[in-house]
Amino acid sequence: MKKLGIYLIFFIVIIIVVPAVLVKTINFVMKEDKLNLTEEKDEESENKEEVKFDGYIKVYDTRTQEVLKMPLEDYVKGVVAAEMPAEFHEEALKAQAVASRTYALERTKKYPAGHPDHPGAPLCTGVHCQAYLSLQELEEAHSSKWVEQYWGKIEDAVDSTKNEVIYYDGELIEPLYHSTSGGMTEDSEDVFAVSYPYLKSVLSPYEEGAPKLKSTSTFTVNEFIDKIKENYPEANITKDNMAEKIKVVERTESGRIKKLMIDGIVIEGSKIRSIFNLNSTNFKITLNLKTNTVEIETTGYGHGVGMSQWGANGMAKQGKNYKEILCHYYQGVEIGTYK
Repeated sequence: MKKLGIYLIFFIVIIIVVPAVLVKTINFVMKEDKLNLTEEKDEESENKEEVKFDGYIKVYDTRTQEVLKMPLEDYVKGVVAAEMPAEFHEEALKAQAVASRTYALERTKKYPAGHPDHPGAPLCTGVHCQAYLSLQELEEAHSSKWVEQYWGKIEDAVDSTKNEVIYYDGELIEPLYHSTSGGMTEDSEDVFAVSYPYLKSVLSPYEEGAPKLKSTSTFTVNEFIDKIKENYPEANITKDNMAEKIKVVERTESGRIKKLMIDGIVIEGSKIRSIFNLNSTNFKITLNLKTNTVEIETTGYGHGVGMSQWGANGMAKQGKNYKEILCHYYQGVEIGTYK
């Protein structure tokens, strides 16, 4: 009987007590594991708080080769003043402010450790990014009278749109802009070989008064031929065969020259623009035998993608507000507050 009692006690310990201890132990371990995960999550949240935008941005000064840290809104004021004529309508200036702010934040998010072309800062003060001038530099470039007349207007345009940015599908866009489209903007893929759904060709009809809406560059025939042969020495082009050797291969939807063929060599329109320092790729080449010159007439000024600044001013004069202007030039976007 004693043996039977011992067996029963042993059986009870194995069946009931041991599993209970195991279950308790396993529960304890699982709780510890969950606690550790929670702590790790808290640490991640703390790290995210550390890199959260604090209202300041870093900008590489191309003039002093120094990295500046400044409030975002102060930077935007300097960009608007440098990039758009202060005489423009206030709604156009507001549109520029929102576009410039969006560009700065998108670049900051994309290059937190600095841009490859200027390590240490995601932005620079040159046209490589956005032109920027400090108040002192603006006074030196214009005059104290200019500052008195226009700086308040620029401040109002920026302050009244504070923290406003442009989103597409919940993400900051790359809000490209240019001076004058010449009547129609470009698809991004036709210029930069990258397709963005918000950078599509749209009409830009209100650009009257733009100083570079139309312009003409004149070269002697020899100058023209020399520039071509400097870049394409194999091209057999002369004054006598020029008319038949130069042909347009492809135009973009807006009418700009995408590809040109010279003596069988296919050349990008952007390359011709670069060779002859043209205002845009919307150009027409004319040989004038009487004067022995080649005239290249261009329409528009800039790459033509995104917002036309002169078009924005024209829309503002037509009664459109800055949000309507932005939503016209950047298709399918929303204007919201940056968080």
